[in-house]
Amino acid sequence: MSRLEKLQAANPQLKIYSVLDDEFLRYGHVIDIDTDEFSKLVLDHVALPEEGTNYVTDLEVIDKSEKAQEYNQTICGQMDEQWGLCWGFNDAMNALEWHTCNEFNIGVTDLVLLLAKRADLDKNNKLDADKVKAFYLPKDVMVEVYSDSLHYAPCEVDKNGFYCVVGLQRGTNFQPDPEKKMDKILGGTNKWLIFHDPTGEKESDCIIGENWKINPID
Repeated sequence: MSRLEKLQAANPQLKIYSVLDDEFLRYGHVIDIDTDEFSKLVLDHVALPEEGTNYVTDLEVIDKSEKAQEYNQTICGQMDEQWGLCWGFNDAMNALEWHTCNEFNIGVTDLVLLLAKRADLDKNNKLDADKVKAFYLPKDVMVEVYSDSLHYAPCEVDKNGFYCVVGLQRGTNFQPDPEKKMDKILGGTNKWLIFHDPTGEKESDCIIGENWKINPID
């Protein structure tokens, strides 16, 4: 039984697709490129936290690497991309965010992405959790997640945690200027964020229904 099959068996509450399935094409696409150098740099220089999830917008060991400059020229259309990292332990959706730019993810380890579409939001930025779909991203695979795809911190596949490289247009996810903040759900520069509402009573800017959790394997 493959790891995906084990993951699917452990999570009958939510259908888990692979990013290699056609179902993913609405949300992003797989990029056929060698990611071994990025993965090795991350694993050699970054330890897992004792608990919880960490995120840095631009991890110097990869952001300043020759491979990052190569990616900027090839897959990023010669844009100045920032290469950061999300890593740690997480098994739940909790929230979803979106940007005005696409996002590149590399699974340094196997992980699960929970995704929805901005078109699934109602006029009050309220999302039914039943619109969320789960995708297995195998390690060493890169995907480009489209800007209209809602996403958040990945979920771990096993109890050893996860590492996910995050590539975004430089300046995204920094602290916004509070004096210029016109949108209450602006959680960072170029980052709009809605949280799961456990009560189901909020009228706007939230996710209602199931706060999807992924049961790890192994």
